[in-house]
Amino acid sequence: MNTLLGYLRQAGTAVRFLALATLVLGLLYPVAVFGLGQVLAPAQANGSILKDAAGNPAASTRLVQAPADEKGVQDQRWFHARPSAVKWDPASSSASNLGPNDPNLAKNVEAARETVAAAEGIDPARVPADAVTASGSGLDPSISVAYAQLQVPRIAAAHRLSDNEVKALVERNTTSGLEAFLGQPSVNVTTLNLDLATR
Repeated sequence: MNTLLGYLRQAGTAVRFLALATLVLGLLYPVAVFGLGQVLAPAQANGSILKDAAGNPAASTRLVQAPADEKGVQDQRWFHARPSAVKWDPASSSASNLGPNDPNLAKNVEAARETVAAAEGIDPARVPADAVTASGSGLDPSISVAYAQLQVPRIAAAHRLSDNEVKALVERNTTSGLEAFLGQPSVNVTTLNLDLATR
């Protein structure tokens, strides 16, 4: 009898703890985190959504939007993002999984270097590293300032703008100061192309 009562007490304690944990961790904590996100960083908490000139949702600043055809060739009228193993598909996220000793990685890098050099009309030796290497997610919207500047003449010609006008857009979409304190300044291709499209 004492053993049965002991089991029942333990079961009651477990049920009460489960109810308390469900209330605190399953309801109060998520609501508190959601509320703090809405107060402290509402744009980021809601997906960092960008709107077009008509006020419609157009993109997220956290995901690259790289206009490309079904073969993964980026549109020459827009700033190009880093290479992507998932062809910049926001429904996917993956790296190529090619290790540093895999000969296919070196082949892919060299092929990308030749493609970028041809698109920009420059010597392959001038192509920055981020123009030929993919991010871990394949969806990183950031490129180096050097890669963005390299694309300025092509973009200026495609949109009938001066180089200085395009450089001003690059500057406006370059992170600096606190945003870049963990690394070097970078340019967000998604915001840059939207800025270019709505100017």
